[in-house]
Amino acid sequence: MSLWFSFGIACLALSVSGITAWLTFFRKGKLVMTQPNVVFFGPDGSRFNSDKNKIYLRTLLYSTAKRGHVVESLHVSLQRNESKQNFNIWVYGEKANLRRGSGLFVAQEGVTFDHHFLLPQDGANFRFLSGTYRLVVFAKLVGKGTPKELMTIALTISESQASQLTEPNTGIYFDWGPDQQAYHSHIDKKPELEISTEDLLELVVKNKI
Repeated sequence: MSLWFSFGIACLALSVSGITAWLTFFRKGKLVMTQPNVVFFGPDGSRFNSDKNKIYLRTLLYSTAKRGHVVESLHVSLQRNESKQNFNIWVYGEKANLRRGSGLFVAQEGVTFDHHFLLPQDGANFRFLSGTYRLVVFAKLVGKGTPKELMTIALTISESQASQLTEPNTGIYFDWGPDQQAYHSHIDKKPELEISTEDLLELVVKNKI
């Protein structure tokens, strides 16, 4: 009886060790993002004086496994009816410490950053017209051939808001309402950053931060 009891305890301990090893070292898990608490459509720059629009959002990225994930790049796709535009220049960090996205390790504990998505320099500008938009966030993981879709967000711009967005120094914020589980939009003419994202990147390069 004692021999079988000891054998059972040993098997149980081995099983627990195997499960722990699988959860810690072998299970890949998923890369997940939380619902962004704010999304911004509008010009880039301290006084919104850039001739190119951008998309900004703030979110937590985290891994469902201990191993974590290495993100090679992020980009967003914005679609309205048949019109679609990729914002593929990724800049992340905090306001005073933005950097060009060139790889990010996301652990199980997660990382929270501001994410700015800009248009290609050689591309045309994208105007924010009235209608319902489908914003899709993609992440390219190291070792994966195709980007992974992290989240799809539905946002709406009214006709009056679209009219205001044609004015200089004007952008639109979408704030997440947890009670209603929906975004509430408002127009804002205040500067989002003290200097533009592009200027911050230039300072990073010059100072080799």
